[in-house]
Amino acid sequence: MTTHFKPAPGLTNPHLQSIMASSALRRLRMGKPMRTLREVSEPHILTTASGVRLAGIHTPASVSRPRGLVMLFHGWEGSAESTYLVETAYSLWLAGYSVFRLNFRDHGDTHHLNPGIFHSCRIDEVVEACQEIQQLSPVRPLLLAGYSLGGNFALRVALRAPDSGIDLTHVVAVSPLISPANGLRAIEQAPWFYNHYFMRKWRRSLRRKQSLFPHHGIDDKLLSGDMYELTDRLVSRYTDYEGAPPYFEGYSIAGSRLAQLQVPATLLTAEDDPVIPVEDFDHLSLPSHADIMRYPHGGHCGFIHSWRLESWAVKFLVQRFNNVIGGSAIVVPDDVRTNTES
Repeated sequence: MTTHFKPAPGLTNPHLQSIMASSALRRLRMGKPMRTLREVSEPHILTTASGVRLAGIHTPASVSRPRGLVMLFHGWEGSAESTYLVETAYSLWLAGYSVFRLNFRDHGDTHHLNPGIFHSCRIDEVVEACQEIQQLSPVRPLLLAGYSLGGNFALRVALRAPDSGIDLTHVVAVSPLISPANGLRAIEQAPWFYNHYFMRKWRRSLRRKQSLFPHHGIDDKLLSGDMYELTDRLVSRYTDYEGAPPYFEGYSIAGSRLAQLQVPATLLTAEDDPVIPVEDFDHLSLPSHADIMRYPHGGHCGFIHSWRLESWAVKFLVQRFNNVIGGSAIVVPDDVRTNTES
């Protein structure tokens, strides 16, 4: 696989890249892999040390000697069944890995599992979920990858991993959110459909939460306004943060916040990402075992390299983990492999 991302002619537009990442066409293309994964996967409800319940999907390796166990994190308002996460899980499974796709609180069909509302500073429960996943499967090495907000969570888990007994070997973050405040401003300044997409999904999720837990008092007045106003109201009412600014700082990984990272890491980003400002990567202080892979094109979590709508980022992620752990190639039967290969 080439180490440089070069999209096919006509696929350089960042908005096309970003939209394609979660498009219905890509989901249609993933029909057979999705069915295959469902046949070989097992749903799990994890109960963390603090009593939080989080759902996930475990896909045991297709080979007798797995390469490792990869934990996967989706982005904001995504889920373990998001197209990009399914494609990643399937490609890793074909390559001989066991995979666990974790749903964050209130993502996917999991709003009923916990009364409290999701927010991005709930890192403790995600760390505890990773501890449970580590106990669930003996397969090693343990690897972690996340997309967008999931990439932000993955890097924060990696920061805490040594002190939390999580034996992480490597983490890959695709289009990770670095500065939440800058990311929100980028969404506000991007074409209207980005804000519409995220706000529509977020409001729908919050209404679902209200229907299950009426005591929250989430009404149309609370849900009105723009993204900043809604964030400010929610965190002021339902968290210990006094408004949006300190809340954004609570899950920022900007500046020197990753300087003490002990787990080797790879950050993959595109200079034309409409949601994550590339300038945020310029000011990161990283240890020598953390790399930033930066390309001119790719949009947000896109990196679609051909009109077959395959993700180069997925191929990159699998190859990066293969390079990290070494070992011989895994042989997968042709009748399975041809589901996704060109």
